[in-house]
Amino acid sequence: MPEIIPGKNPVLEALKAGRPLNKILLAKNIRNDPAIDQILALARSKAIPVEFVDRQAIERLSLPSVPGGLRQVNQGVIAYAAAKDYVTLGDLLAIPKKTGEPALFCVLDGIEDPMNLGAILRTAGATGIHGVIVRSRRAVGLTSVVAKASAGAIEYVPVARVANIAETIETLKKNDIWVTGIDMDGKADFGKVDFKLPSAIVIGGEGLGLSSLVRKRCDTIARIPMKGEIASLNASVAAALVMYEAFRQRSQ
Repeated sequence: MPEIIPGKNPVLEALKAGRPLNKILLAKNIRNDPAIDQILALARSKAIPVEFVDRQAIERLSLPSVPGGLRQVNQGVIAYAAAKDYVTLGDLLAIPKKTGEPALFCVLDGIEDPMNLGAILRTAGATGIHGVIVRSRRAVGLTSVVAKASAGAIEYVPVARVANIAETIETLKKNDIWVTGIDMDGKADFGKVDFKLPSAIVIGGEGLGLSSLVRKRCDTIARIPMKGEIASLNASVAAALVMYEAFRQRSQ
């Protein structure tokens, strides 16, 4: 289970100290509270998602994890701690400049399964990906389950969290990075894409795939050729195939 930080002051101090947080939950009826105003301002400045939920939901999350344990005092505020610090998009863009290699990023458009994200991080670490970019809302963050599924790769693969994947793609393109979206309806074969160029590989979320706006922003949409009755691959498997193709090309 992810670590939960309950209470106004503990969450506020965690924000001030720069502790990595995946998400903050606030009770809907909290209003006109200076501490909450500070939490909202700091969360906004750090691009940490904030959700307003029913008070009952927060109370359920505060229940003791073991029978007979103490209920955590939450004051209508709970934060989910991240397993590791996020980096900025600027931090990622600086990495290939330092290494002297053409950029190679993996962009995730709404991955929600922590096992998938962990597996993607593990493959990214093995294939020379400079960094992974995830969406801040309606997507899984760097949770303890992700850390475990990554088999340690979470410590070595930098992850940037952004509010808008489509806008991020535009930023990548302005930095001369060729953006390839992976989708079953793509016209190009992913094996024919030149990943020796500065590249970003975009993988859609489970079930929904690439969002329409993200598809439009990609330079090309490539497919993974398949045989048989299964129409699509698991997101982490699709990501692994493409990342290893990029690694293969760059190793020649």
